[in-house]
Amino acid sequence: MAKKSDKEQEAVLPKEFSNLKEKHPDALLLFREGDFYRLYKEDAVKAALILGIATADKLTSGIDKKIRTVEFPRIALDTYLPKLIRAGARVAICDRLEVVEKIRKHEEPTQSNNTDMAKKKKEKAVQEEPAKTVMNAAGEKPAKEKKAETQTEAKSGQKAETKQECVPHEPQMVTSSGEKVTHAHAYQSKANPEEWYFTARMDGKPLKPQLMDAADLAACQKKEMTVSQLMERYYPTKLMPKVSEEAFKMPKSIAGPEGNISVEKFNVYKEKDEQRADYGKYKFYAQIGDSKMSAVASRQDLNAYFDRVMTPAQLVEKNFGERLHLKSAYEKYQLPEGIDPKGVRVAKDHADNKWKVSVDMGDKGRTTRHEISFDDGYSLFKTKTATREQIAAKYLNTEITGMLAAKSVKAEKSASMKR
Repeated sequence: MAKKSDKEQEAVLPKEFSNLKEKHPDALLLFREGDFYRLYKEDAVKAALILGIATADKLTSGIDKKIRTVEFPRIALDTYLPKLIRAGARVAICDRLEVVEKIRKHEEPTQSNNTDMAKKKKEKAVQEEPAKTVMNAAGEKPAKEKKAETQTEAKSGQKAETKQECVPHEPQMVTSSGEKVTHAHAYQSKANPEEWYFTARMDGKPLKPQLMDAADLAACQKKEMTVSQLMERYYPTKLMPKVSEEAFKMPKSIAGPEGNISVEKFNVYKEKDEQRADYGKYKFYAQIGDSKMSAVASRQDLNAYFDRVMTPAQLVEKNFGERLHLKSAYEKYQLPEGIDPKGVRVAKDHADNKWKVSVDMGDKGRTTRHEISFDDGYSLFKTKTATREQIAAKYLNTEITGMLAAKSVKAEKSASMKR
């Protein structure tokens, strides 16, 4: 029997991929095909994301539909294998062993008195031995040989990875501060295969992996998002310019409604009181004059603090501004377009003696009366750093938006019925 052609091998390999995948579902199967290494189906998608190379839909002989593949030159194995290993992937290299060539290579010439018929039978039996694709890590070999081979491969892999680490990596991007971003890639969670994470190294230091949004993952797989865009999305504070160390020294002075306010202390701590609703969360602590304040910190603000892109004074203004009655703290509250400010009413409810805000929206209806906090009432009436419209927007914008949407739907239904 003649040696199988490349096209015949291409028809066999996808089937062999499925068979080997059933035995080794957690491994990436790397098939050696001539001067290239190729991965199939889900292995191709995972490897493409880690290595940053494009996949292709390959029409394989003997198969009616296309299958997803990715490949790279054999000489690039020492570069790509360490990347796969560092990303946490388990890799099994699959080589084709042509039995006929192996036997011919190692067979020594011997003298024989066999007849020509016997020789032909022997050669035919050898030639009809099928060509096999075996996994280096799971070949049918004696236990001692398999153990020795596994140890050799492990050492080779470690040596290749060590060698790769010694070679300086070209940065995939450079930040405005001159920091170099390398090893930026997406990888799949082992614990939950549905989750994908994005991570990178900055000046050689690994960044904490960030859970990827489904839309971002799809864009990443299609190479529609660059490393710069992914960094901006998942590590925005890493790209911002840093403030000086001098700006972090205490005390600091910020402009208050009735003169300067002194910030004596500012730091971060984790709530350890199990009786509190915010137990286990990270919080900002600030001592402002004689007052002590704390507030749960958002992840964005925590990153801004630790990456030193926002000063303590800025974080105090952002997280404690309303309690300090700062005018800047209320500027973010704006009523939706089209709402008449004259409809805003802030009055004391004589039933419970509490100050409440409501908005009369004319033909669109009237909102409920919502109680306002002492700090907001003080900012409105005493320091006059907040307006009635801003107070209404803070408490009632969600309700107002819902009422506007309901009115719009009602108008559309009415117009439809008239037609």
